[in-house]
Amino acid sequence: MADLDNKDQTEMDPADMEDVEEVEEEETGEDNSKARQLTRQMMQNPQILAALQERLDGLVGSPSGYMESLPKVVKRRVNALKNLQVKCAHIEAKFYEEVHELERKYAALYQPLFDKRSEIVRAAYEPTDEECEWKQDEEEELTEEMKEKAKVEEEKKDEEKEDPKGIPEFWLTVFKNVDLLSEMLQEHDEPILKHLQDIKVKFSDAGQPMSFALEFHFEPNDFFTNTVLTKSYKMRSEPDESDPFSFDGPEIMGCTGCTIDWTKGKNVTLKTIKKKQKHKGRGTVRTVTKTVPNDSFFNFFSPPEGTPPLTCGTILKEDEDSEAVLAADFEIGHFIRERIVPRAVLYFTGEAIEDDDDDYDEEGEEADDEEGDEEADEENDPDYEPKKDANPPEECKQQ
Repeated sequence: MADLDNKDQTEMDPADMEDVEEVEEEETGEDNSKARQLTRQMMQNPQILAALQERLDGLVGSPSGYMESLPKVVKRRVNALKNLQVKCAHIEAKFYEEVHELERKYAALYQPLFDKRSEIVRAAYEPTDEECEWKQDEEEELTEEMKEKAKVEEEKKDEEKEDPKGIPEFWLTVFKNVDLLSEMLQEHDEPILKHLQDIKVKFSDAGQPMSFALEFHFEPNDFFTNTVLTKSYKMRSEPDESDPFSFDGPEIMGCTGCTIDWTKGKNVTLKTIKKKQKHKGRGTVRTVTKTVPNDSFFNFFSPPEGTPPLTCGTILKEDEDSEAVLAADFEIGHFIRERIVPRAVLYFTGEAIEDDDDDYDEEGEEADDEEGDEEADEENDPDYEPKKDANPPEECKQQ
């Protein structure tokens, strides 16, 4: 039978053989095309992507079996390298301690400029004409005629309304312009934040454990008697002995808020609700008034107690909510310290936000272009069938 098969193949017309090969290539190409389409549809489904990411996260740190296969003598040498890596982590920790000292040093140099910014904002100092002169970019330069027209219009507006003092609602505008902070703001917070005059960062003294504090300075107002609200963050710059390889710079180990001395009836972090309760036996109904927590930016000054496992470790289910709240709190504290305070005027004007968004816009455009190229390639493909794309498999449709 085998000989017969060989004979059939030998006697087959070469043209027929070419036809068979072409059919096989076409079928393979069609399979690859379907596979690519299916993969593209899967990658566009957020649920599938999330599931894949979860599986990939679960694989991080999983043993590959390679280390176990190494000879004992090689494993010993690898252990020596790991001990060297631990020493590197301790040196890196010292590096960040010195960086903190540099931050403290330069904070003292920045502070006079920040103090002057505060004086201008709260109308304690009126800048000179020279200080107010801003050299515009070439694209922003106006003709003399347009400048004169704009000047006349500004003077007309100034005549129509009272002369504002300083820069009204400076910090409130900064907060509203930044997504991370605006998400915390409630409508009832805004009248209070109109009285915010300055935010300062205070670093720990030399020789003291690493820490920093945010100071929110308020002018006298009807909401609370505090002139300064504080939030302090304790930091650590040393590898965790139980997991030294997880060290990646200073970690915030805890935070402390402050007590706000609210004026009676002005505490926006609490709200009063009324509930109707029915007596089981008598059937009578009574109305009960309860005070419950209320969403507010000022909850920022009452952080949850505890220290999250910021180094590598297992988070118990009951601790997940608390850990998430603390992680978000630390992110906000870092952002205010590193971005908002140093560049406040750029967040007020929106320029810092535009700079932050530029990269994302460019990536989006590149993605759109790539997608457009793919669509063009498909349309130019003689084997492309639009009907197949119009009805993706049920499990791949976006929800």
